[in-house]
Amino acid sequence: MKAAPSVRQPAAGAGAGAVVVVVGSGVTGLLTAVECALAGHRVTVLDRGPIPNPHASSFDQHRVIRTFSPDDPDATRRMTAAHRRWQDLETLLGTRFHRRVGVVTARPRERLDALAASAAEAGVPVRTVEPETLPHLEFPPDSAGLLEVDGGVLLAERVLHAAARRLDAHPAVTLRPYTAVTGIDTDSGKVRLAGGERLGADLVLVAAGPWTRDLVGPPVVLHRQTMVYLHPPAGAARWWEHAPAAGGLGADGRAWAVPPGDGTLLKISSDAVCRTVDTIADCAAEDQEPWAERLAAAAPLTGLHRYTVAAVKPCHYAADADTGGALLARVGPAVWSRAACGGSGFSAAPLVADRIVDVLREGVA
Repeated sequence: MKAAPSVRQPAAGAGAGAVVVVVGSGVTGLLTAVECALAGHRVTVLDRGPIPNPHASSFDQHRVIRTFSPDDPDATRRMTAAHRRWQDLETLLGTRFHRRVGVVTARPRERLDALAASAAEAGVPVRTVEPETLPHLEFPPDSAGLLEVDGGVLLAERVLHAAARRLDAHPAVTLRPYTAVTGIDTDSGKVRLAGGERLGADLVLVAAGPWTRDLVGPPVVLHRQTMVYLHPPAGAARWWEHAPAAGGLGADGRAWAVPPGDGTLLKISSDAVCRTVDTIADCAAEDQEPWAERLAAAAPLTGLHRYTVAAVKPCHYAADADTGGALLARVGPAVWSRAACGGSGFSAAPLVADRIVDVLREGVA
């Protein structure tokens, strides 16, 4: 799929809404730009690379979406709302990108009944599954699966390209790829570009992935994780076509798998290969092989030796230094910062877009 064309200015008379500058063309930046333009605001999207940017933290083949968070009813309600918003976005963007294959999570057997009851109380359809019904997934000892029926996989690249096309066609949107931001004045909301140009805005959203912390606060922790993309063996290929996404896998219960489909590969990773780093600058020089071997030792799949490695890829994400999760923070009178955390940050992106539109509506930007 082709990226959106380069610089285009909004047409005269495009509307008298607020002026919004979005820094970063990952999922949060693009969806926020879409919703702001839909609400009648004038939007400029800046990115140091193309739009969408293949180096964005959210640029990947797929991400998991689930709604149920045990012991956190508020998170379950938020993600239920996000799930509905993704359904709306499929219609708005005219693209199918939600594979409703379900999400199964390995849980201790003694907790399954209580968890299923909690999910039912929250209105999340689930059912329990035995490990032998999912023979290619490696469950921890004394565990079984809790399958979230309406969960599934978001085709991430497809989302980003669809949003970029929508923005490129909107008269109130300016896309500025290959435009590096060198600084942001959080007091005035002025955005400084390479070459000295300065942009003013009624609201600035900085959603630049691992680069966000270099531009504005608050403090975040930078993580690097190794992902391995696989081709299933011939005997398992048909099974994987309809397999759910899965978490809590491996002997330690820290691994996960995202199934192939719609042109994507099978992807596996584990918290065991997630590490804190100080910078992304050394990523290209880092040898991923030891991390891939550590992931293989976590054994998220049965018979992993029969799978063919298609690619090994490191990714980065920034998390709130206090909670370890995603963070949306107001860091200045007109400046907001989004530190997105892995797959949960991707699936919650529509909620961030809605929040920014609400801020503009309330006139507190």
